[in-house]
Amino acid sequence: MTVIYAGTFDPITNGHLNIIQRAATLFPKVIVAVAENTTKRPLFLHQQRIKLAQESCQNITNVQVIGFSGLLVDLAKSYGAKTLIRGIRGNDDIDYEIQLAQLNNRLSSELDTVFLPSAVEWRYLSSTMVREIYFHQGDVAQFVPLAVNNALTQLGK
Repeated sequence: MTVIYAGTFDPITNGHLNIIQRAATLFPKVIVAVAENTTKRPLFLHQQRIKLAQESCQNITNVQVIGFSGLLVDLAKSYGAKTLIRGIRGNDDIDYEIQLAQLNNRLSSELDTVFLPSAVEWRYLSSTMVREIYFHQGDVAQFVPLAVNNALTQLGK
């Protein structure tokens, strides 16, 4: 069974990585799908985000990182995936994630969503918060994989 964990991952955080690691113990194959998302102005370009996700997941043998644009339901069909993985940090995420799951199911009735609650130590963490700390010259090393911290250090030079 192949599942997909999709996001913009700008940048990928330790919270994302925790969800990926846990999904990888539950399912035989996890595809981490890095969305292009033309409506946002990213810190990292799409190809950079794909590379950072690949480097961050390189030691998880049943994880494949890909980039995509377009509808997630179309990507799921192309990989034969019938399940999406979504991380839930708290109450603020629940309504939005349920709406998204219902919309995806409406677009493709074969597609279900499995919600994984964030680990307690990452519940507050988001890519937005990492970017905010970074833009204010704060140290983000404890919040992101080493590859991301190195890339952010390079950006700041």
